[in-house]
Amino acid sequence: MSGDSRLNKPEYEKLLKPLAKELSALARWVQEKQQRIVVVFEGRDTAGKGGSIDMFARAINPRQCRVVALPKPNEREQTQWYFQRYISHLPAAGEIVLFDRSWYNRAGVEKVMGYCTQEEVDAFLKAAPEFERNLVDDGILLFKYWLCCDQETQELRFANRLNNPMKRWKLSPIDSKARLHYDDYTRAREAMLVATHTDFAPWTLVEFDDQQVGRLTLLRDFLNRIPDIALPLPQVDWPPLGHEPSIEQYAVLRPIAPFTLPEEIAQRDMIYNWD
Repeated sequence: MSGDSRLNKPEYEKLLKPLAKELSALARWVQEKQQRIVVVFEGRDTAGKGGSIDMFARAINPRQCRVVALPKPNEREQTQWYFQRYISHLPAAGEIVLFDRSWYNRAGVEKVMGYCTQEEVDAFLKAAPEFERNLVDDGILLFKYWLCCDQETQELRFANRLNNPMKRWKLSPIDSKARLHYDDYTRAREAMLVATHTDFAPWTLVEFDDQQVGRLTLLRDFLNRIPDIALPLPQVDWPPLGHEPSIEQYAVLRPIAPFTLPEEIAQRDMIYNWD
């Protein structure tokens, strides 16, 4: 997690645990009732889309939950109806799909960075509510979240990615240019909200200067907007083992040597049996 937070890690994990449990119950409800859910994550670069999506995905069976993060369209896709390449990723019954950016690229990065014309943006803003009306009318539960952060926070997070080898991969070739258009992104977002914030597919803006608090806020809002999902845990036939637990046996190969623990851990009064 990037940046300062009012919560330390134990506090965050303690607050997240009951929400994650509720999210797991929601996933069972989606499967039991054969619902379909789409959650769109949009927002500022570095705001915390990836971490928020990971928060969802960790609590849900990966066979039921899919993350969609599409690259820029190829030559063939550029000739298609704009929404076409997203349709194949929509959920079937019992599934939850998390869009790490979505069709709203056209109203954001494509508009701000000049990857499309103003006429194409205008056409998108007119068509998006109609597209989403069709999804909702067909029974899909659609949630659209925009993650917000101040430019000072964004700059600190960009610097962290630049200077941390384990996060450098998060920097895209256009980030150094896009960061100079903070105010342009604000204007593009506001125009998008005017055109696409509807009663049937509303936007929800979440403050993410504090990412830990932002994740908890987003998840709590999402869970509050789902109908009653209380379902009992399914019964599983689990008879007694019937004998003493077996110890792992090796005939052909043995496990490799265990990881070398730091001295302070190795000296603890703990017993490991690696045989």
